[in-house]
Amino acid sequence: MHLQKTFEVSERRACRVLEQPRSSQRYVSKKIGKDAALVQRMVAFSRQNPRYGYRRVWALLGREGWEVNKKRVQRLWREAGLKVPAKERKRRRLGISENSCTRRRAEYIDHVWSYDFAMDATEDTRRLKVMPIVDEYSRECLALETERSITAEDVVETLDRLFTERGEPAYIRSDNGPEFIAAAIKHWLAASGVQTLYIEPGAPWQNAYSETFISRLRDELLNREVFANLKEAQVLAGDYREHYNHHRPHGALGYLTPMEFAELEKLSGQSSGPRGRVEELESVPKLSS
Repeated sequence: MHLQKTFEVSERRACRVLEQPRSSQRYVSKKIGKDAALVQRMVAFSRQNPRYGYRRVWALLGREGWEVNKKRVQRLWREAGLKVPAKERKRRRLGISENSCTRRRAEYIDHVWSYDFAMDATEDTRRLKVMPIVDEYSRECLALETERSITAEDVVETLDRLFTERGEPAYIRSDNGPEFIAAAIKHWLAASGVQTLYIEPGAPWQNAYSETFISRLRDELLNREVFANLKEAQVLAGDYREHYNHHRPHGALGYLTPMEFAELEKLSGQSSGPRGRVEELESVPKLSS
């Protein structure tokens, strides 16, 4: 094209001088528009879940039938300028506890539950207290209580409801908050045959499953929503729990949702853990963590 304009010659002559096939001047890359639909779907996933990275979006695409590898998704993700969550800072360990999640690891569903509190506020600056209860093996959020105040009696009431619905866990892990170490809870759990695992003071990483869930909850809900009142907070918390359990792919579970993983465990007789069945997890669909 440059030679044609400069010397005012035909395309045929310019190509003959350069010893270049004329077909190369008419070639239009097939890549143009090829990934438009894929990028559009990735952007939609990112808008629906702004804190999802490209790996989780890749897992969601696979669920919808897109045949695309992770590297291609990563490239398109960057080209589209989509946000990738920053890596967490490494934490220094301050002691070792026999009750930490690394020493007492859950081995099956309902083996170890953990709970903790997260604080927030409604639009009128009144306090919100949120208590998630998590099954450490399946990562399922069993409850997400949202109230102005949650006392030891409220904790007992929530646990009693869960014990009735699905039975008692072998252990329940928590920090040393007054609601968790209250005599009423200790006596009630002992009567129920549930052992308590209290982590060391000032070592939240020993209750890592609850801490991780709360960080995701804050990142994906609490920091994004302004709650007009308590009722709205409770409804949105319930919606988040439903989404987390049934629709949010979990990296540690081979990008299955907690409920999908729990169902797979029931079918397999709970003979192995999240780390022991990589090939089985990757086949539904075939993904890698």
